Amino acid sequence: MGFLDIDNVTKSYGAVEVLHKVDIEVHEGEFLVLVGPSGCGKSTLLNMIAGLEGISSGEIRIKDRVMNGVHPSRRNIAMVFQSYALYPNMTVGQNITFGLEMHGTPKSEREKAMKDVAQLLQIEPLLDRKPGQLSGGQRQRVAMGRALVRNPDVFLFDEPLSNLDAKLRVDMRIEIKKLHQRLGTTIVYVTHDQIEAMTLSTRIAVMFDGYVQQLGTPKEIYDAPANLFVATFMGSPAMNVLPATLVERDGALHALISAADGKERALRIENAPPAYATYKDAKVLLGIRPEAITDPEGADRNARNIKHLTNKVTVIEPAGADTFVTMTLSGKDCIARMRADADVIPGRDFAFAINMDKAVLFDPKTEQRIA
Repeated sequence: MGFLDIDNVTKSYGAVEVLHKVDIEVHEGEFLVLVGPSGCGKSTLLNMIAGLEGISSGEIRIKDRVMNGVHPSRRNIAMVFQSYALYPNMTVGQNITFGLEMHGTPKSEREKAMKDVAQLLQIEPLLDRKPGQLSGGQRQRVAMGRALVRNPDVFLFDEPLSNLDAKLRVDMRIEIKKLHQRLGTTIVYVTHDQIEAMTLSTRIAVMFDGYVQQLGTPKEIYDAPANLFVATFMGSPAMNVLPATLVERDGALHALISAADGKERALRIENAPPAYATYKDAKVLLGIRPEAITDPEGADRNARNIKHLTNKVTVIEPAGADTFVTMTLSGKDCIARMRADADVIPGRDFAFAINMDKAVLFDPKTEQRIA
């Protein structure tokens, strides 16, 4: 039993089911991120937890109390919106304490709570200002303060950083992470940004087309994606997915791919899972992250299975600390992530080092990871 239980929940609009039997158990103090592209159902699910949307079937429970049909004001949740939703005619202090005032909290308690939250979020100098006098980042802090002051069971964040510029998003991401570490609150956070999902969460639910495609820690999601959607959605640049044939040579399985010259290359797979044997001599999809393809000097020293492959370089993209190198494998663009000073020249052959410890295989028909 979790602190927040989403139990076999569906949502339909007429005959159209938009959320399909979602099952998620959120533990107390956990930071769960719902991530996926627009229209995948993540905000609908958040609104159902908040009570802003009805539940077609299943149950949502908070602290073992069924929330189906319970008014949002009686759920002891607090929500931070993308649009901040601040009252423009009220000061920052009044915005923060308005909810407490509506619940009849004595003035002395409201003021103490406001001061504590303002100190926590470092917005003490802003308490007498109006929202129109604040920057986007300051408004977001005030919106968070309004949620924090209520001391709810669950915090709900609906894409709170999407209106901020890139640098401010990074800054606020760090602030939210610090806040969670300091308070140990239970948070459900919606975003379409997979970097936010990876950096903030203790667990991630990757959603697509109304289904939870995978639920796991950031490491589980990144290293062992359940299917092709998760593999290519999570990660920037995305995982390389290459058509291959699985064959047995010298007593070991190899993934056969073709290089830019059209010639076959065999990449040995060490300690293959038993399920791989059923795909011998069959077509598979080889998935490998860009950082697992690099120059020999930059290869992971702890890797047990580095394979070398010489191939022609197509494009180079310097990116400060890294250089992204594009080549063609099995007729697909394949991106390698290298050190900034890697000696790579477009149009020339380069000896790539591929960490096959990090490779995963997918079934081309079902698109599920073979494990």
